[in-house]
Amino acid sequence: MEYSQAEILQTVRMTEMEHLDVRTITLGLSLRDCASDSIDKTAARVREKMERTAARLVTTVDEIGDEIGLRIANKRISITPVSLIAGAARSVSDYVTLARAIDEAAKRVSVDFVGGYSALIHKGITDGESLFLDSIPEALSTTERLCSSVNVATTRAGINMDAVRRVGVIIKDAAERTRDKGGLACAKFVCFANAVEDNPFMAGAFHGVGEGEAIINVGVSGPGVVNHALRHAPKDLPLDEVAELIKKLSFKLARAGELVGREAARRLGLQFGIIDLSLAPTPVSGDSVGEIIEAFGFERAGAPGTTAALALLTDAVKKGGAMASSSVGGMSGAFIPVSEDAAMIEAARVGALTLEKLEAWTSVCSVGLDMVAVPGATPAETISAIIADEMAIGVVNHKTTAVRIIPVPGKDVGEMVEFGGLLGSAPIMPVNNFACADFIRRGGRIPAPIHSLRN
Repeated sequence: MEYSQAEILQTVRMTEMEHLDVRTITLGLSLRDCASDSIDKTAARVREKMERTAARLVTTVDEIGDEIGLRIANKRISITPVSLIAGAARSVSDYVTLARAIDEAAKRVSVDFVGGYSALIHKGITDGESLFLDSIPEALSTTERLCSSVNVATTRAGINMDAVRRVGVIIKDAAERTRDKGGLACAKFVCFANAVEDNPFMAGAFHGVGEGEAIINVGVSGPGVVNHALRHAPKDLPLDEVAELIKKLSFKLARAGELVGREAARRLGLQFGIIDLSLAPTPVSGDSVGEIIEAFGFERAGAPGTTAALALLTDAVKKGGAMASSSVGGMSGAFIPVSEDAAMIEAARVGALTLEKLEAWTSVCSVGLDMVAVPGATPAETISAIIADEMAIGVVNHKTTAVRIIPVPGKDVGEMVEFGGLLGSAPIMPVNNFACADFIRRGGRIPAPIHSLRN
């Protein structure tokens, strides 16, 4: 489709008045040809390829943003899951060497984050992947831009509970290593069920093995636009008409994002991949998924009925994106990171939004428990059990779910933790303290649900 001048002017208005931005342009990069028989050689190849391919990424994207008048908040890289290219690693320190090389390359090309320090362990764990898992806390605590993820469950394989158990320990270790920063390393780590290969958003982005050599993916953010429209709509507007309003706005957001992404791909001589139309909030007032939910007619995000409202919102966003583009991918819907959303921070602070309500929300939205801060004394087994619950929602519902949880060292319920930047701040939320350790210690695998047998 051609882009009209009127569309572009309308986009500029949304940018200036309603916090519209393109959240990220993410370069997806295959590093499979960087594997070698030496970890130092692999690291050198990775560094060289990242720096060569992404050399013009940031300047090109900034030029496009200036020309169009549209803010492009972040420039990122996602890479082949590191556990797949590090066959030469023989120790935790080998993996950490590679992690630091990746982080160094990201710094040199001035991207904000690099995702893909990842492993796909939903059915089993190889010897190399076991070493990789042990390296995650050190890798995340000694790097700046590096993000990590593991996929521990799929609808076809079930849930790898041995992996889930280990992830709880990894999160506790990573939090303790960054105690002076509020457990910041945990904010760069995500545990997935049904992870997608073309997700441009951090911390869970990686470049899947089914992707091409180098791809430009776009993540659009527009909660401020939707929030503004809902708050100016009649208070008694029927919900089916509310859905139509959101769908039309999502169409416009997707068109704006695709325009930027395709132009970036053209100028860089790369393939355009997907646009992920996810409403991704920021700590800025108004730029909030929580405020959108409240605009439906709720006193606070988390009130009874908000799961239904979030289901409507997510569905309308997906439908609008699908109308606008044949390249919609990633996860597309609505992110609900507590620390990055002003309305949800307040809702959690006053007790309207609980961990259990967040879990209910994840059954209908794009991802899962995101940027949730809990007491630092929370046992590793409890963290694993929270993850297991979220993985079960993803596996049974055949959707992507994830957990990004931060046990903040030295903090307890009611206190706040500051992460800064887009990560914002978060209230420490209460956790159900009844014991679950015996369940987690069983290990093994929760079998795939019967509806996984679809062939």
